[in-house]
Amino acid sequence: MSQVIPLGPGARMLTTREAAQRLGVSLRTVQLWVEADILPAARTPGGHRRIPHNAVEALALSTGLGGEPLARSTRFDKRQLAKASGEVDVLDDEASAPAHRAVTVNPSARPRDVLLVADNPIWQVRCEQALAPFLPTIELRFAETGYLALLQIGQKAPDLLITNLELPGMDGVAMLRTLERCESISSMRVLALSHLDEAELKRRGGLPACVELMHLPVSPEGVAVRVGRWLLHQRVS
Repeated sequence: MSQVIPLGPGARMLTTREAAQRLGVSLRTVQLWVEADILPAARTPGGHRRIPHNAVEALALSTGLGGEPLARSTRFDKRQLAKASGEVDVLDDEASAPAHRAVTVNPSARPRDVLLVADNPIWQVRCEQALAPFLPTIELRFAETGYLALLQIGQKAPDLLITNLELPGMDGVAMLRTLERCESISSMRVLALSHLDEAELKRRGGLPACVELMHLPVSPEGVAVRVGRWLLHQRVS
């Protein structure tokens, strides 16, 4: 949402188009980030958005934006956290991956882009292992918060978005509602994971109609089964 920003007389302001060019994303993406309060913005008397140059630079520096893709979470860091939590036997190496048969891949087919949003690094590693049999049919990337997910979606909308709804900061419900307002959600399949019941979700504003809900607890293997069904549907389509 656009807001009033106290600025000095010499403050440099950018148009949304200039901000998009600086960050290496589309104009629509910048508009999405303003609506989600990722970027602050003021409005001119004519109703046009203006974004502080220093806010754009801060976002570029903190995320690595500027025409370059966002860096995904490193597998090494997540595995170190998993080992520190005492789950070495469960999470270490390919020996612990489920014994599913690999999907037959058409070499000319484009891999399906899957974005997994979860703040638990151990859950991320376990999902990565559960989804390993689908490689290279899918390309898997990660975000830890709704805020970071919006940044990644702004650069590249995934074919499939898998998100926990209970997230720090901007939760999954707010993220999905932001995507719905900007119509970005129509181009992707969305699978939401939550402990919340239907009444609580409704109290929080509900989910977009296109979102499929899986109630937690569910195992990473259960998520992988659902992804496998989605891939099969994609191949049939």
